[in-house]
Amino acid sequence: MLDKHNKAGMGNDGRTQGNGLKPRAEQQPAIDGEALNNRPNKTSADATTGQENPRHKRMKWVAMMMAAIVVIAAIVAGAEWWRVARHFESTDDAFIGARQYSIAAKVSGYVLDIPVTDNQVVEVGAPLVRIDDRDYQVALRQSQAQLKEAESSLASSVATIDAQNAQIEQAQAQIKVATAALTYAEQESVRFSTLAKHGNASTERAEQTSSDLVQKRAGLAAAKAAADVAQKQLGVLEAQRAGAEANVAQAKAAVAQAELNVSHATAFAAQRGRVVQLSAAKGQLAQVGQALMMFVPDHLWVIANFKETQITNMRPGQPVDVVIDAYPDRKFHGHVESIQPGSGTAFSLLPAENATGNFVKVTQRIPVKIALDDVPDDIALGPGMSVYPEVRVR
Repeated sequence: MLDKHNKAGMGNDGRTQGNGLKPRAEQQPAIDGEALNNRPNKTSADATTGQENPRHKRMKWVAMMMAAIVVIAAIVAGAEWWRVARHFESTDDAFIGARQYSIAAKVSGYVLDIPVTDNQVVEVGAPLVRIDDRDYQVALRQSQAQLKEAESSLASSVATIDAQNAQIEQAQAQIKVATAALTYAEQESVRFSTLAKHGNASTERAEQTSSDLVQKRAGLAAAKAAADVAQKQLGVLEAQRAGAEANVAQAKAAVAQAELNVSHATAFAAQRGRVVQLSAAKGQLAQVGQALMMFVPDHLWVIANFKETQITNMRPGQPVDVVIDAYPDRKFHGHVESIQPGSGTAFSLLPAENATGNFVKVTQRIPVKIALDDVPDDIALGPGMSVYPEVRVR
């Protein structure tokens, strides 16, 4: 009965039919320990045969490549240090410098015209601003008239002096005539006095010659006095002429000042450059000394503040490569023009006083002036722009 029941519960393929039990043949057999121990060990086999794991081989290759890259990078960095550190000196504490100045009014008046605009490039002699000069034109004509008057007065004084010199010559001639007449009168007086004593001439005639002698002496004295007065009058006229000449010089100075005022009514560019910070406006009342605009000349340079330890081998004339922050893709060339004989702080408003307080040594900065050799016209450079100079010192 039992065998029949078991057979009824199993199919032809030995699978469980209704009681959920598996046949004994399908149950997993137990693992034999001896068979487990006899399984081949791959690692030990590789070690026994002398073959390396591919994964370990790949890791070793990567490590070798990384080491080679590090060595090459170190060699490149060392070569770059040798090139830059030993043969070049550079700093980022540098900027473009220029002697910019303000265009100010030298005369007061209303602004008549402004022929320029902001940031415009102007040539030498170009007009920058015009101020109404009608008042100064009137003053010029008035000073010119005063000059003509002074010159007329001087001419009159010169003519008077010439006339006075003629009078002096006439007085000198009269002195000569009076002297000759006096000599003759003295001879006549002596002759007739002698004749009268011997009775050969009348007493009246002797008295007449004696009276004539007195008159001739008086005439000579009068001629001398007249000549003296004429000479002294010449001194007065000479003084008047000096005054007239001074008046002429003063009138000429007034004319020159008036002409300057007229010329100062128009401001011209003294050199080629750019107009910046234009503040003047047409119709504005400009006062003397009032700034109307700023002017930046085209002559630019670089002020590089190197550390004092960087200028050991730096000399004027050494070539410089300059990179401007505004134009990082372009390289400019220049040369060292001069090195300031002293640190920047020594010429500051409040220089350092190392003799007072606690002293801490700080590496000082030395301003170096670098001249730019080639500045193209298609870029806008101005003072204060940051640059990066590199000086070849060896």
